[in-house]
Amino acid sequence: MKKLITSALLASTLTLSGCGYNNLQALDEDTNAKWSEVVNQYQRRADLVPNLVAVVERYAEHEKEVLTEVAQARSRVGSVQLTPETLNDPNAMKQYQEAQAGMTSALSRLMMVTENYPQLKADGMFQDLQAQLEGTENRITVARNNYIQSVQGYNTTVRQFPTNLTAKVFGMQTKANFSVENEQAISTAPTVNFGNNSNNANTGSATAGANSGSATATAQ
Repeated sequence: MKKLITSALLASTLTLSGCGYNNLQALDEDTNAKWSEVVNQYQRRADLVPNLVAVVERYAEHEKEVLTEVAQARSRVGSVQLTPETLNDPNAMKQYQEAQAGMTSALSRLMMVTENYPQLKADGMFQDLQAQLEGTENRITVARNNYIQSVQGYNTTVRQFPTNLTAKVFGMQTKANFSVENEQAISTAPTVNFGNNSNNANTGSATAGANSGSATATAQ
């Protein structure tokens, strides 16, 4: 009897392995890990906002509209959460991405305002926050790229025969992904214009666009 049970378990294991179950599980875990890194980097950006607003407010106190816009954008980002369990929901991904797009836009506008305040730009804390924000935007782009590639691999496997049959049996669905009209935007970090002069252009002379936030959610 014991040998019969062992043989049955072995046969079951070989069947699951042969039908792609193990590969699907590995790909699923990889997409979850990549998504966690996306969330981590977006959270890192959100964590910079309070200090950034505080230092800007010291020099540009009357720029209430812009400062309020940034605070509201951060609040919206915090209210829209997307877990690995809901990554197959295109609408949830769309809402999440729209919130992050609003944060990108608000920060871009804030940075444009700082051009009018030379003393602010010379502030050591502001310069440190500027460098951190630039680095974070780059890390967001890398994390997004990694997630996009991971989801493409997972979704392809879920749809291909014969692993699509295994996916259906175990309820594994395609996951929502980032997509933009201009594919080049995905691979280019949305650097921020901090009003630096031409001698410092290499530290970030481009205006932060909505390329990291103009995406719409699709299940690829």
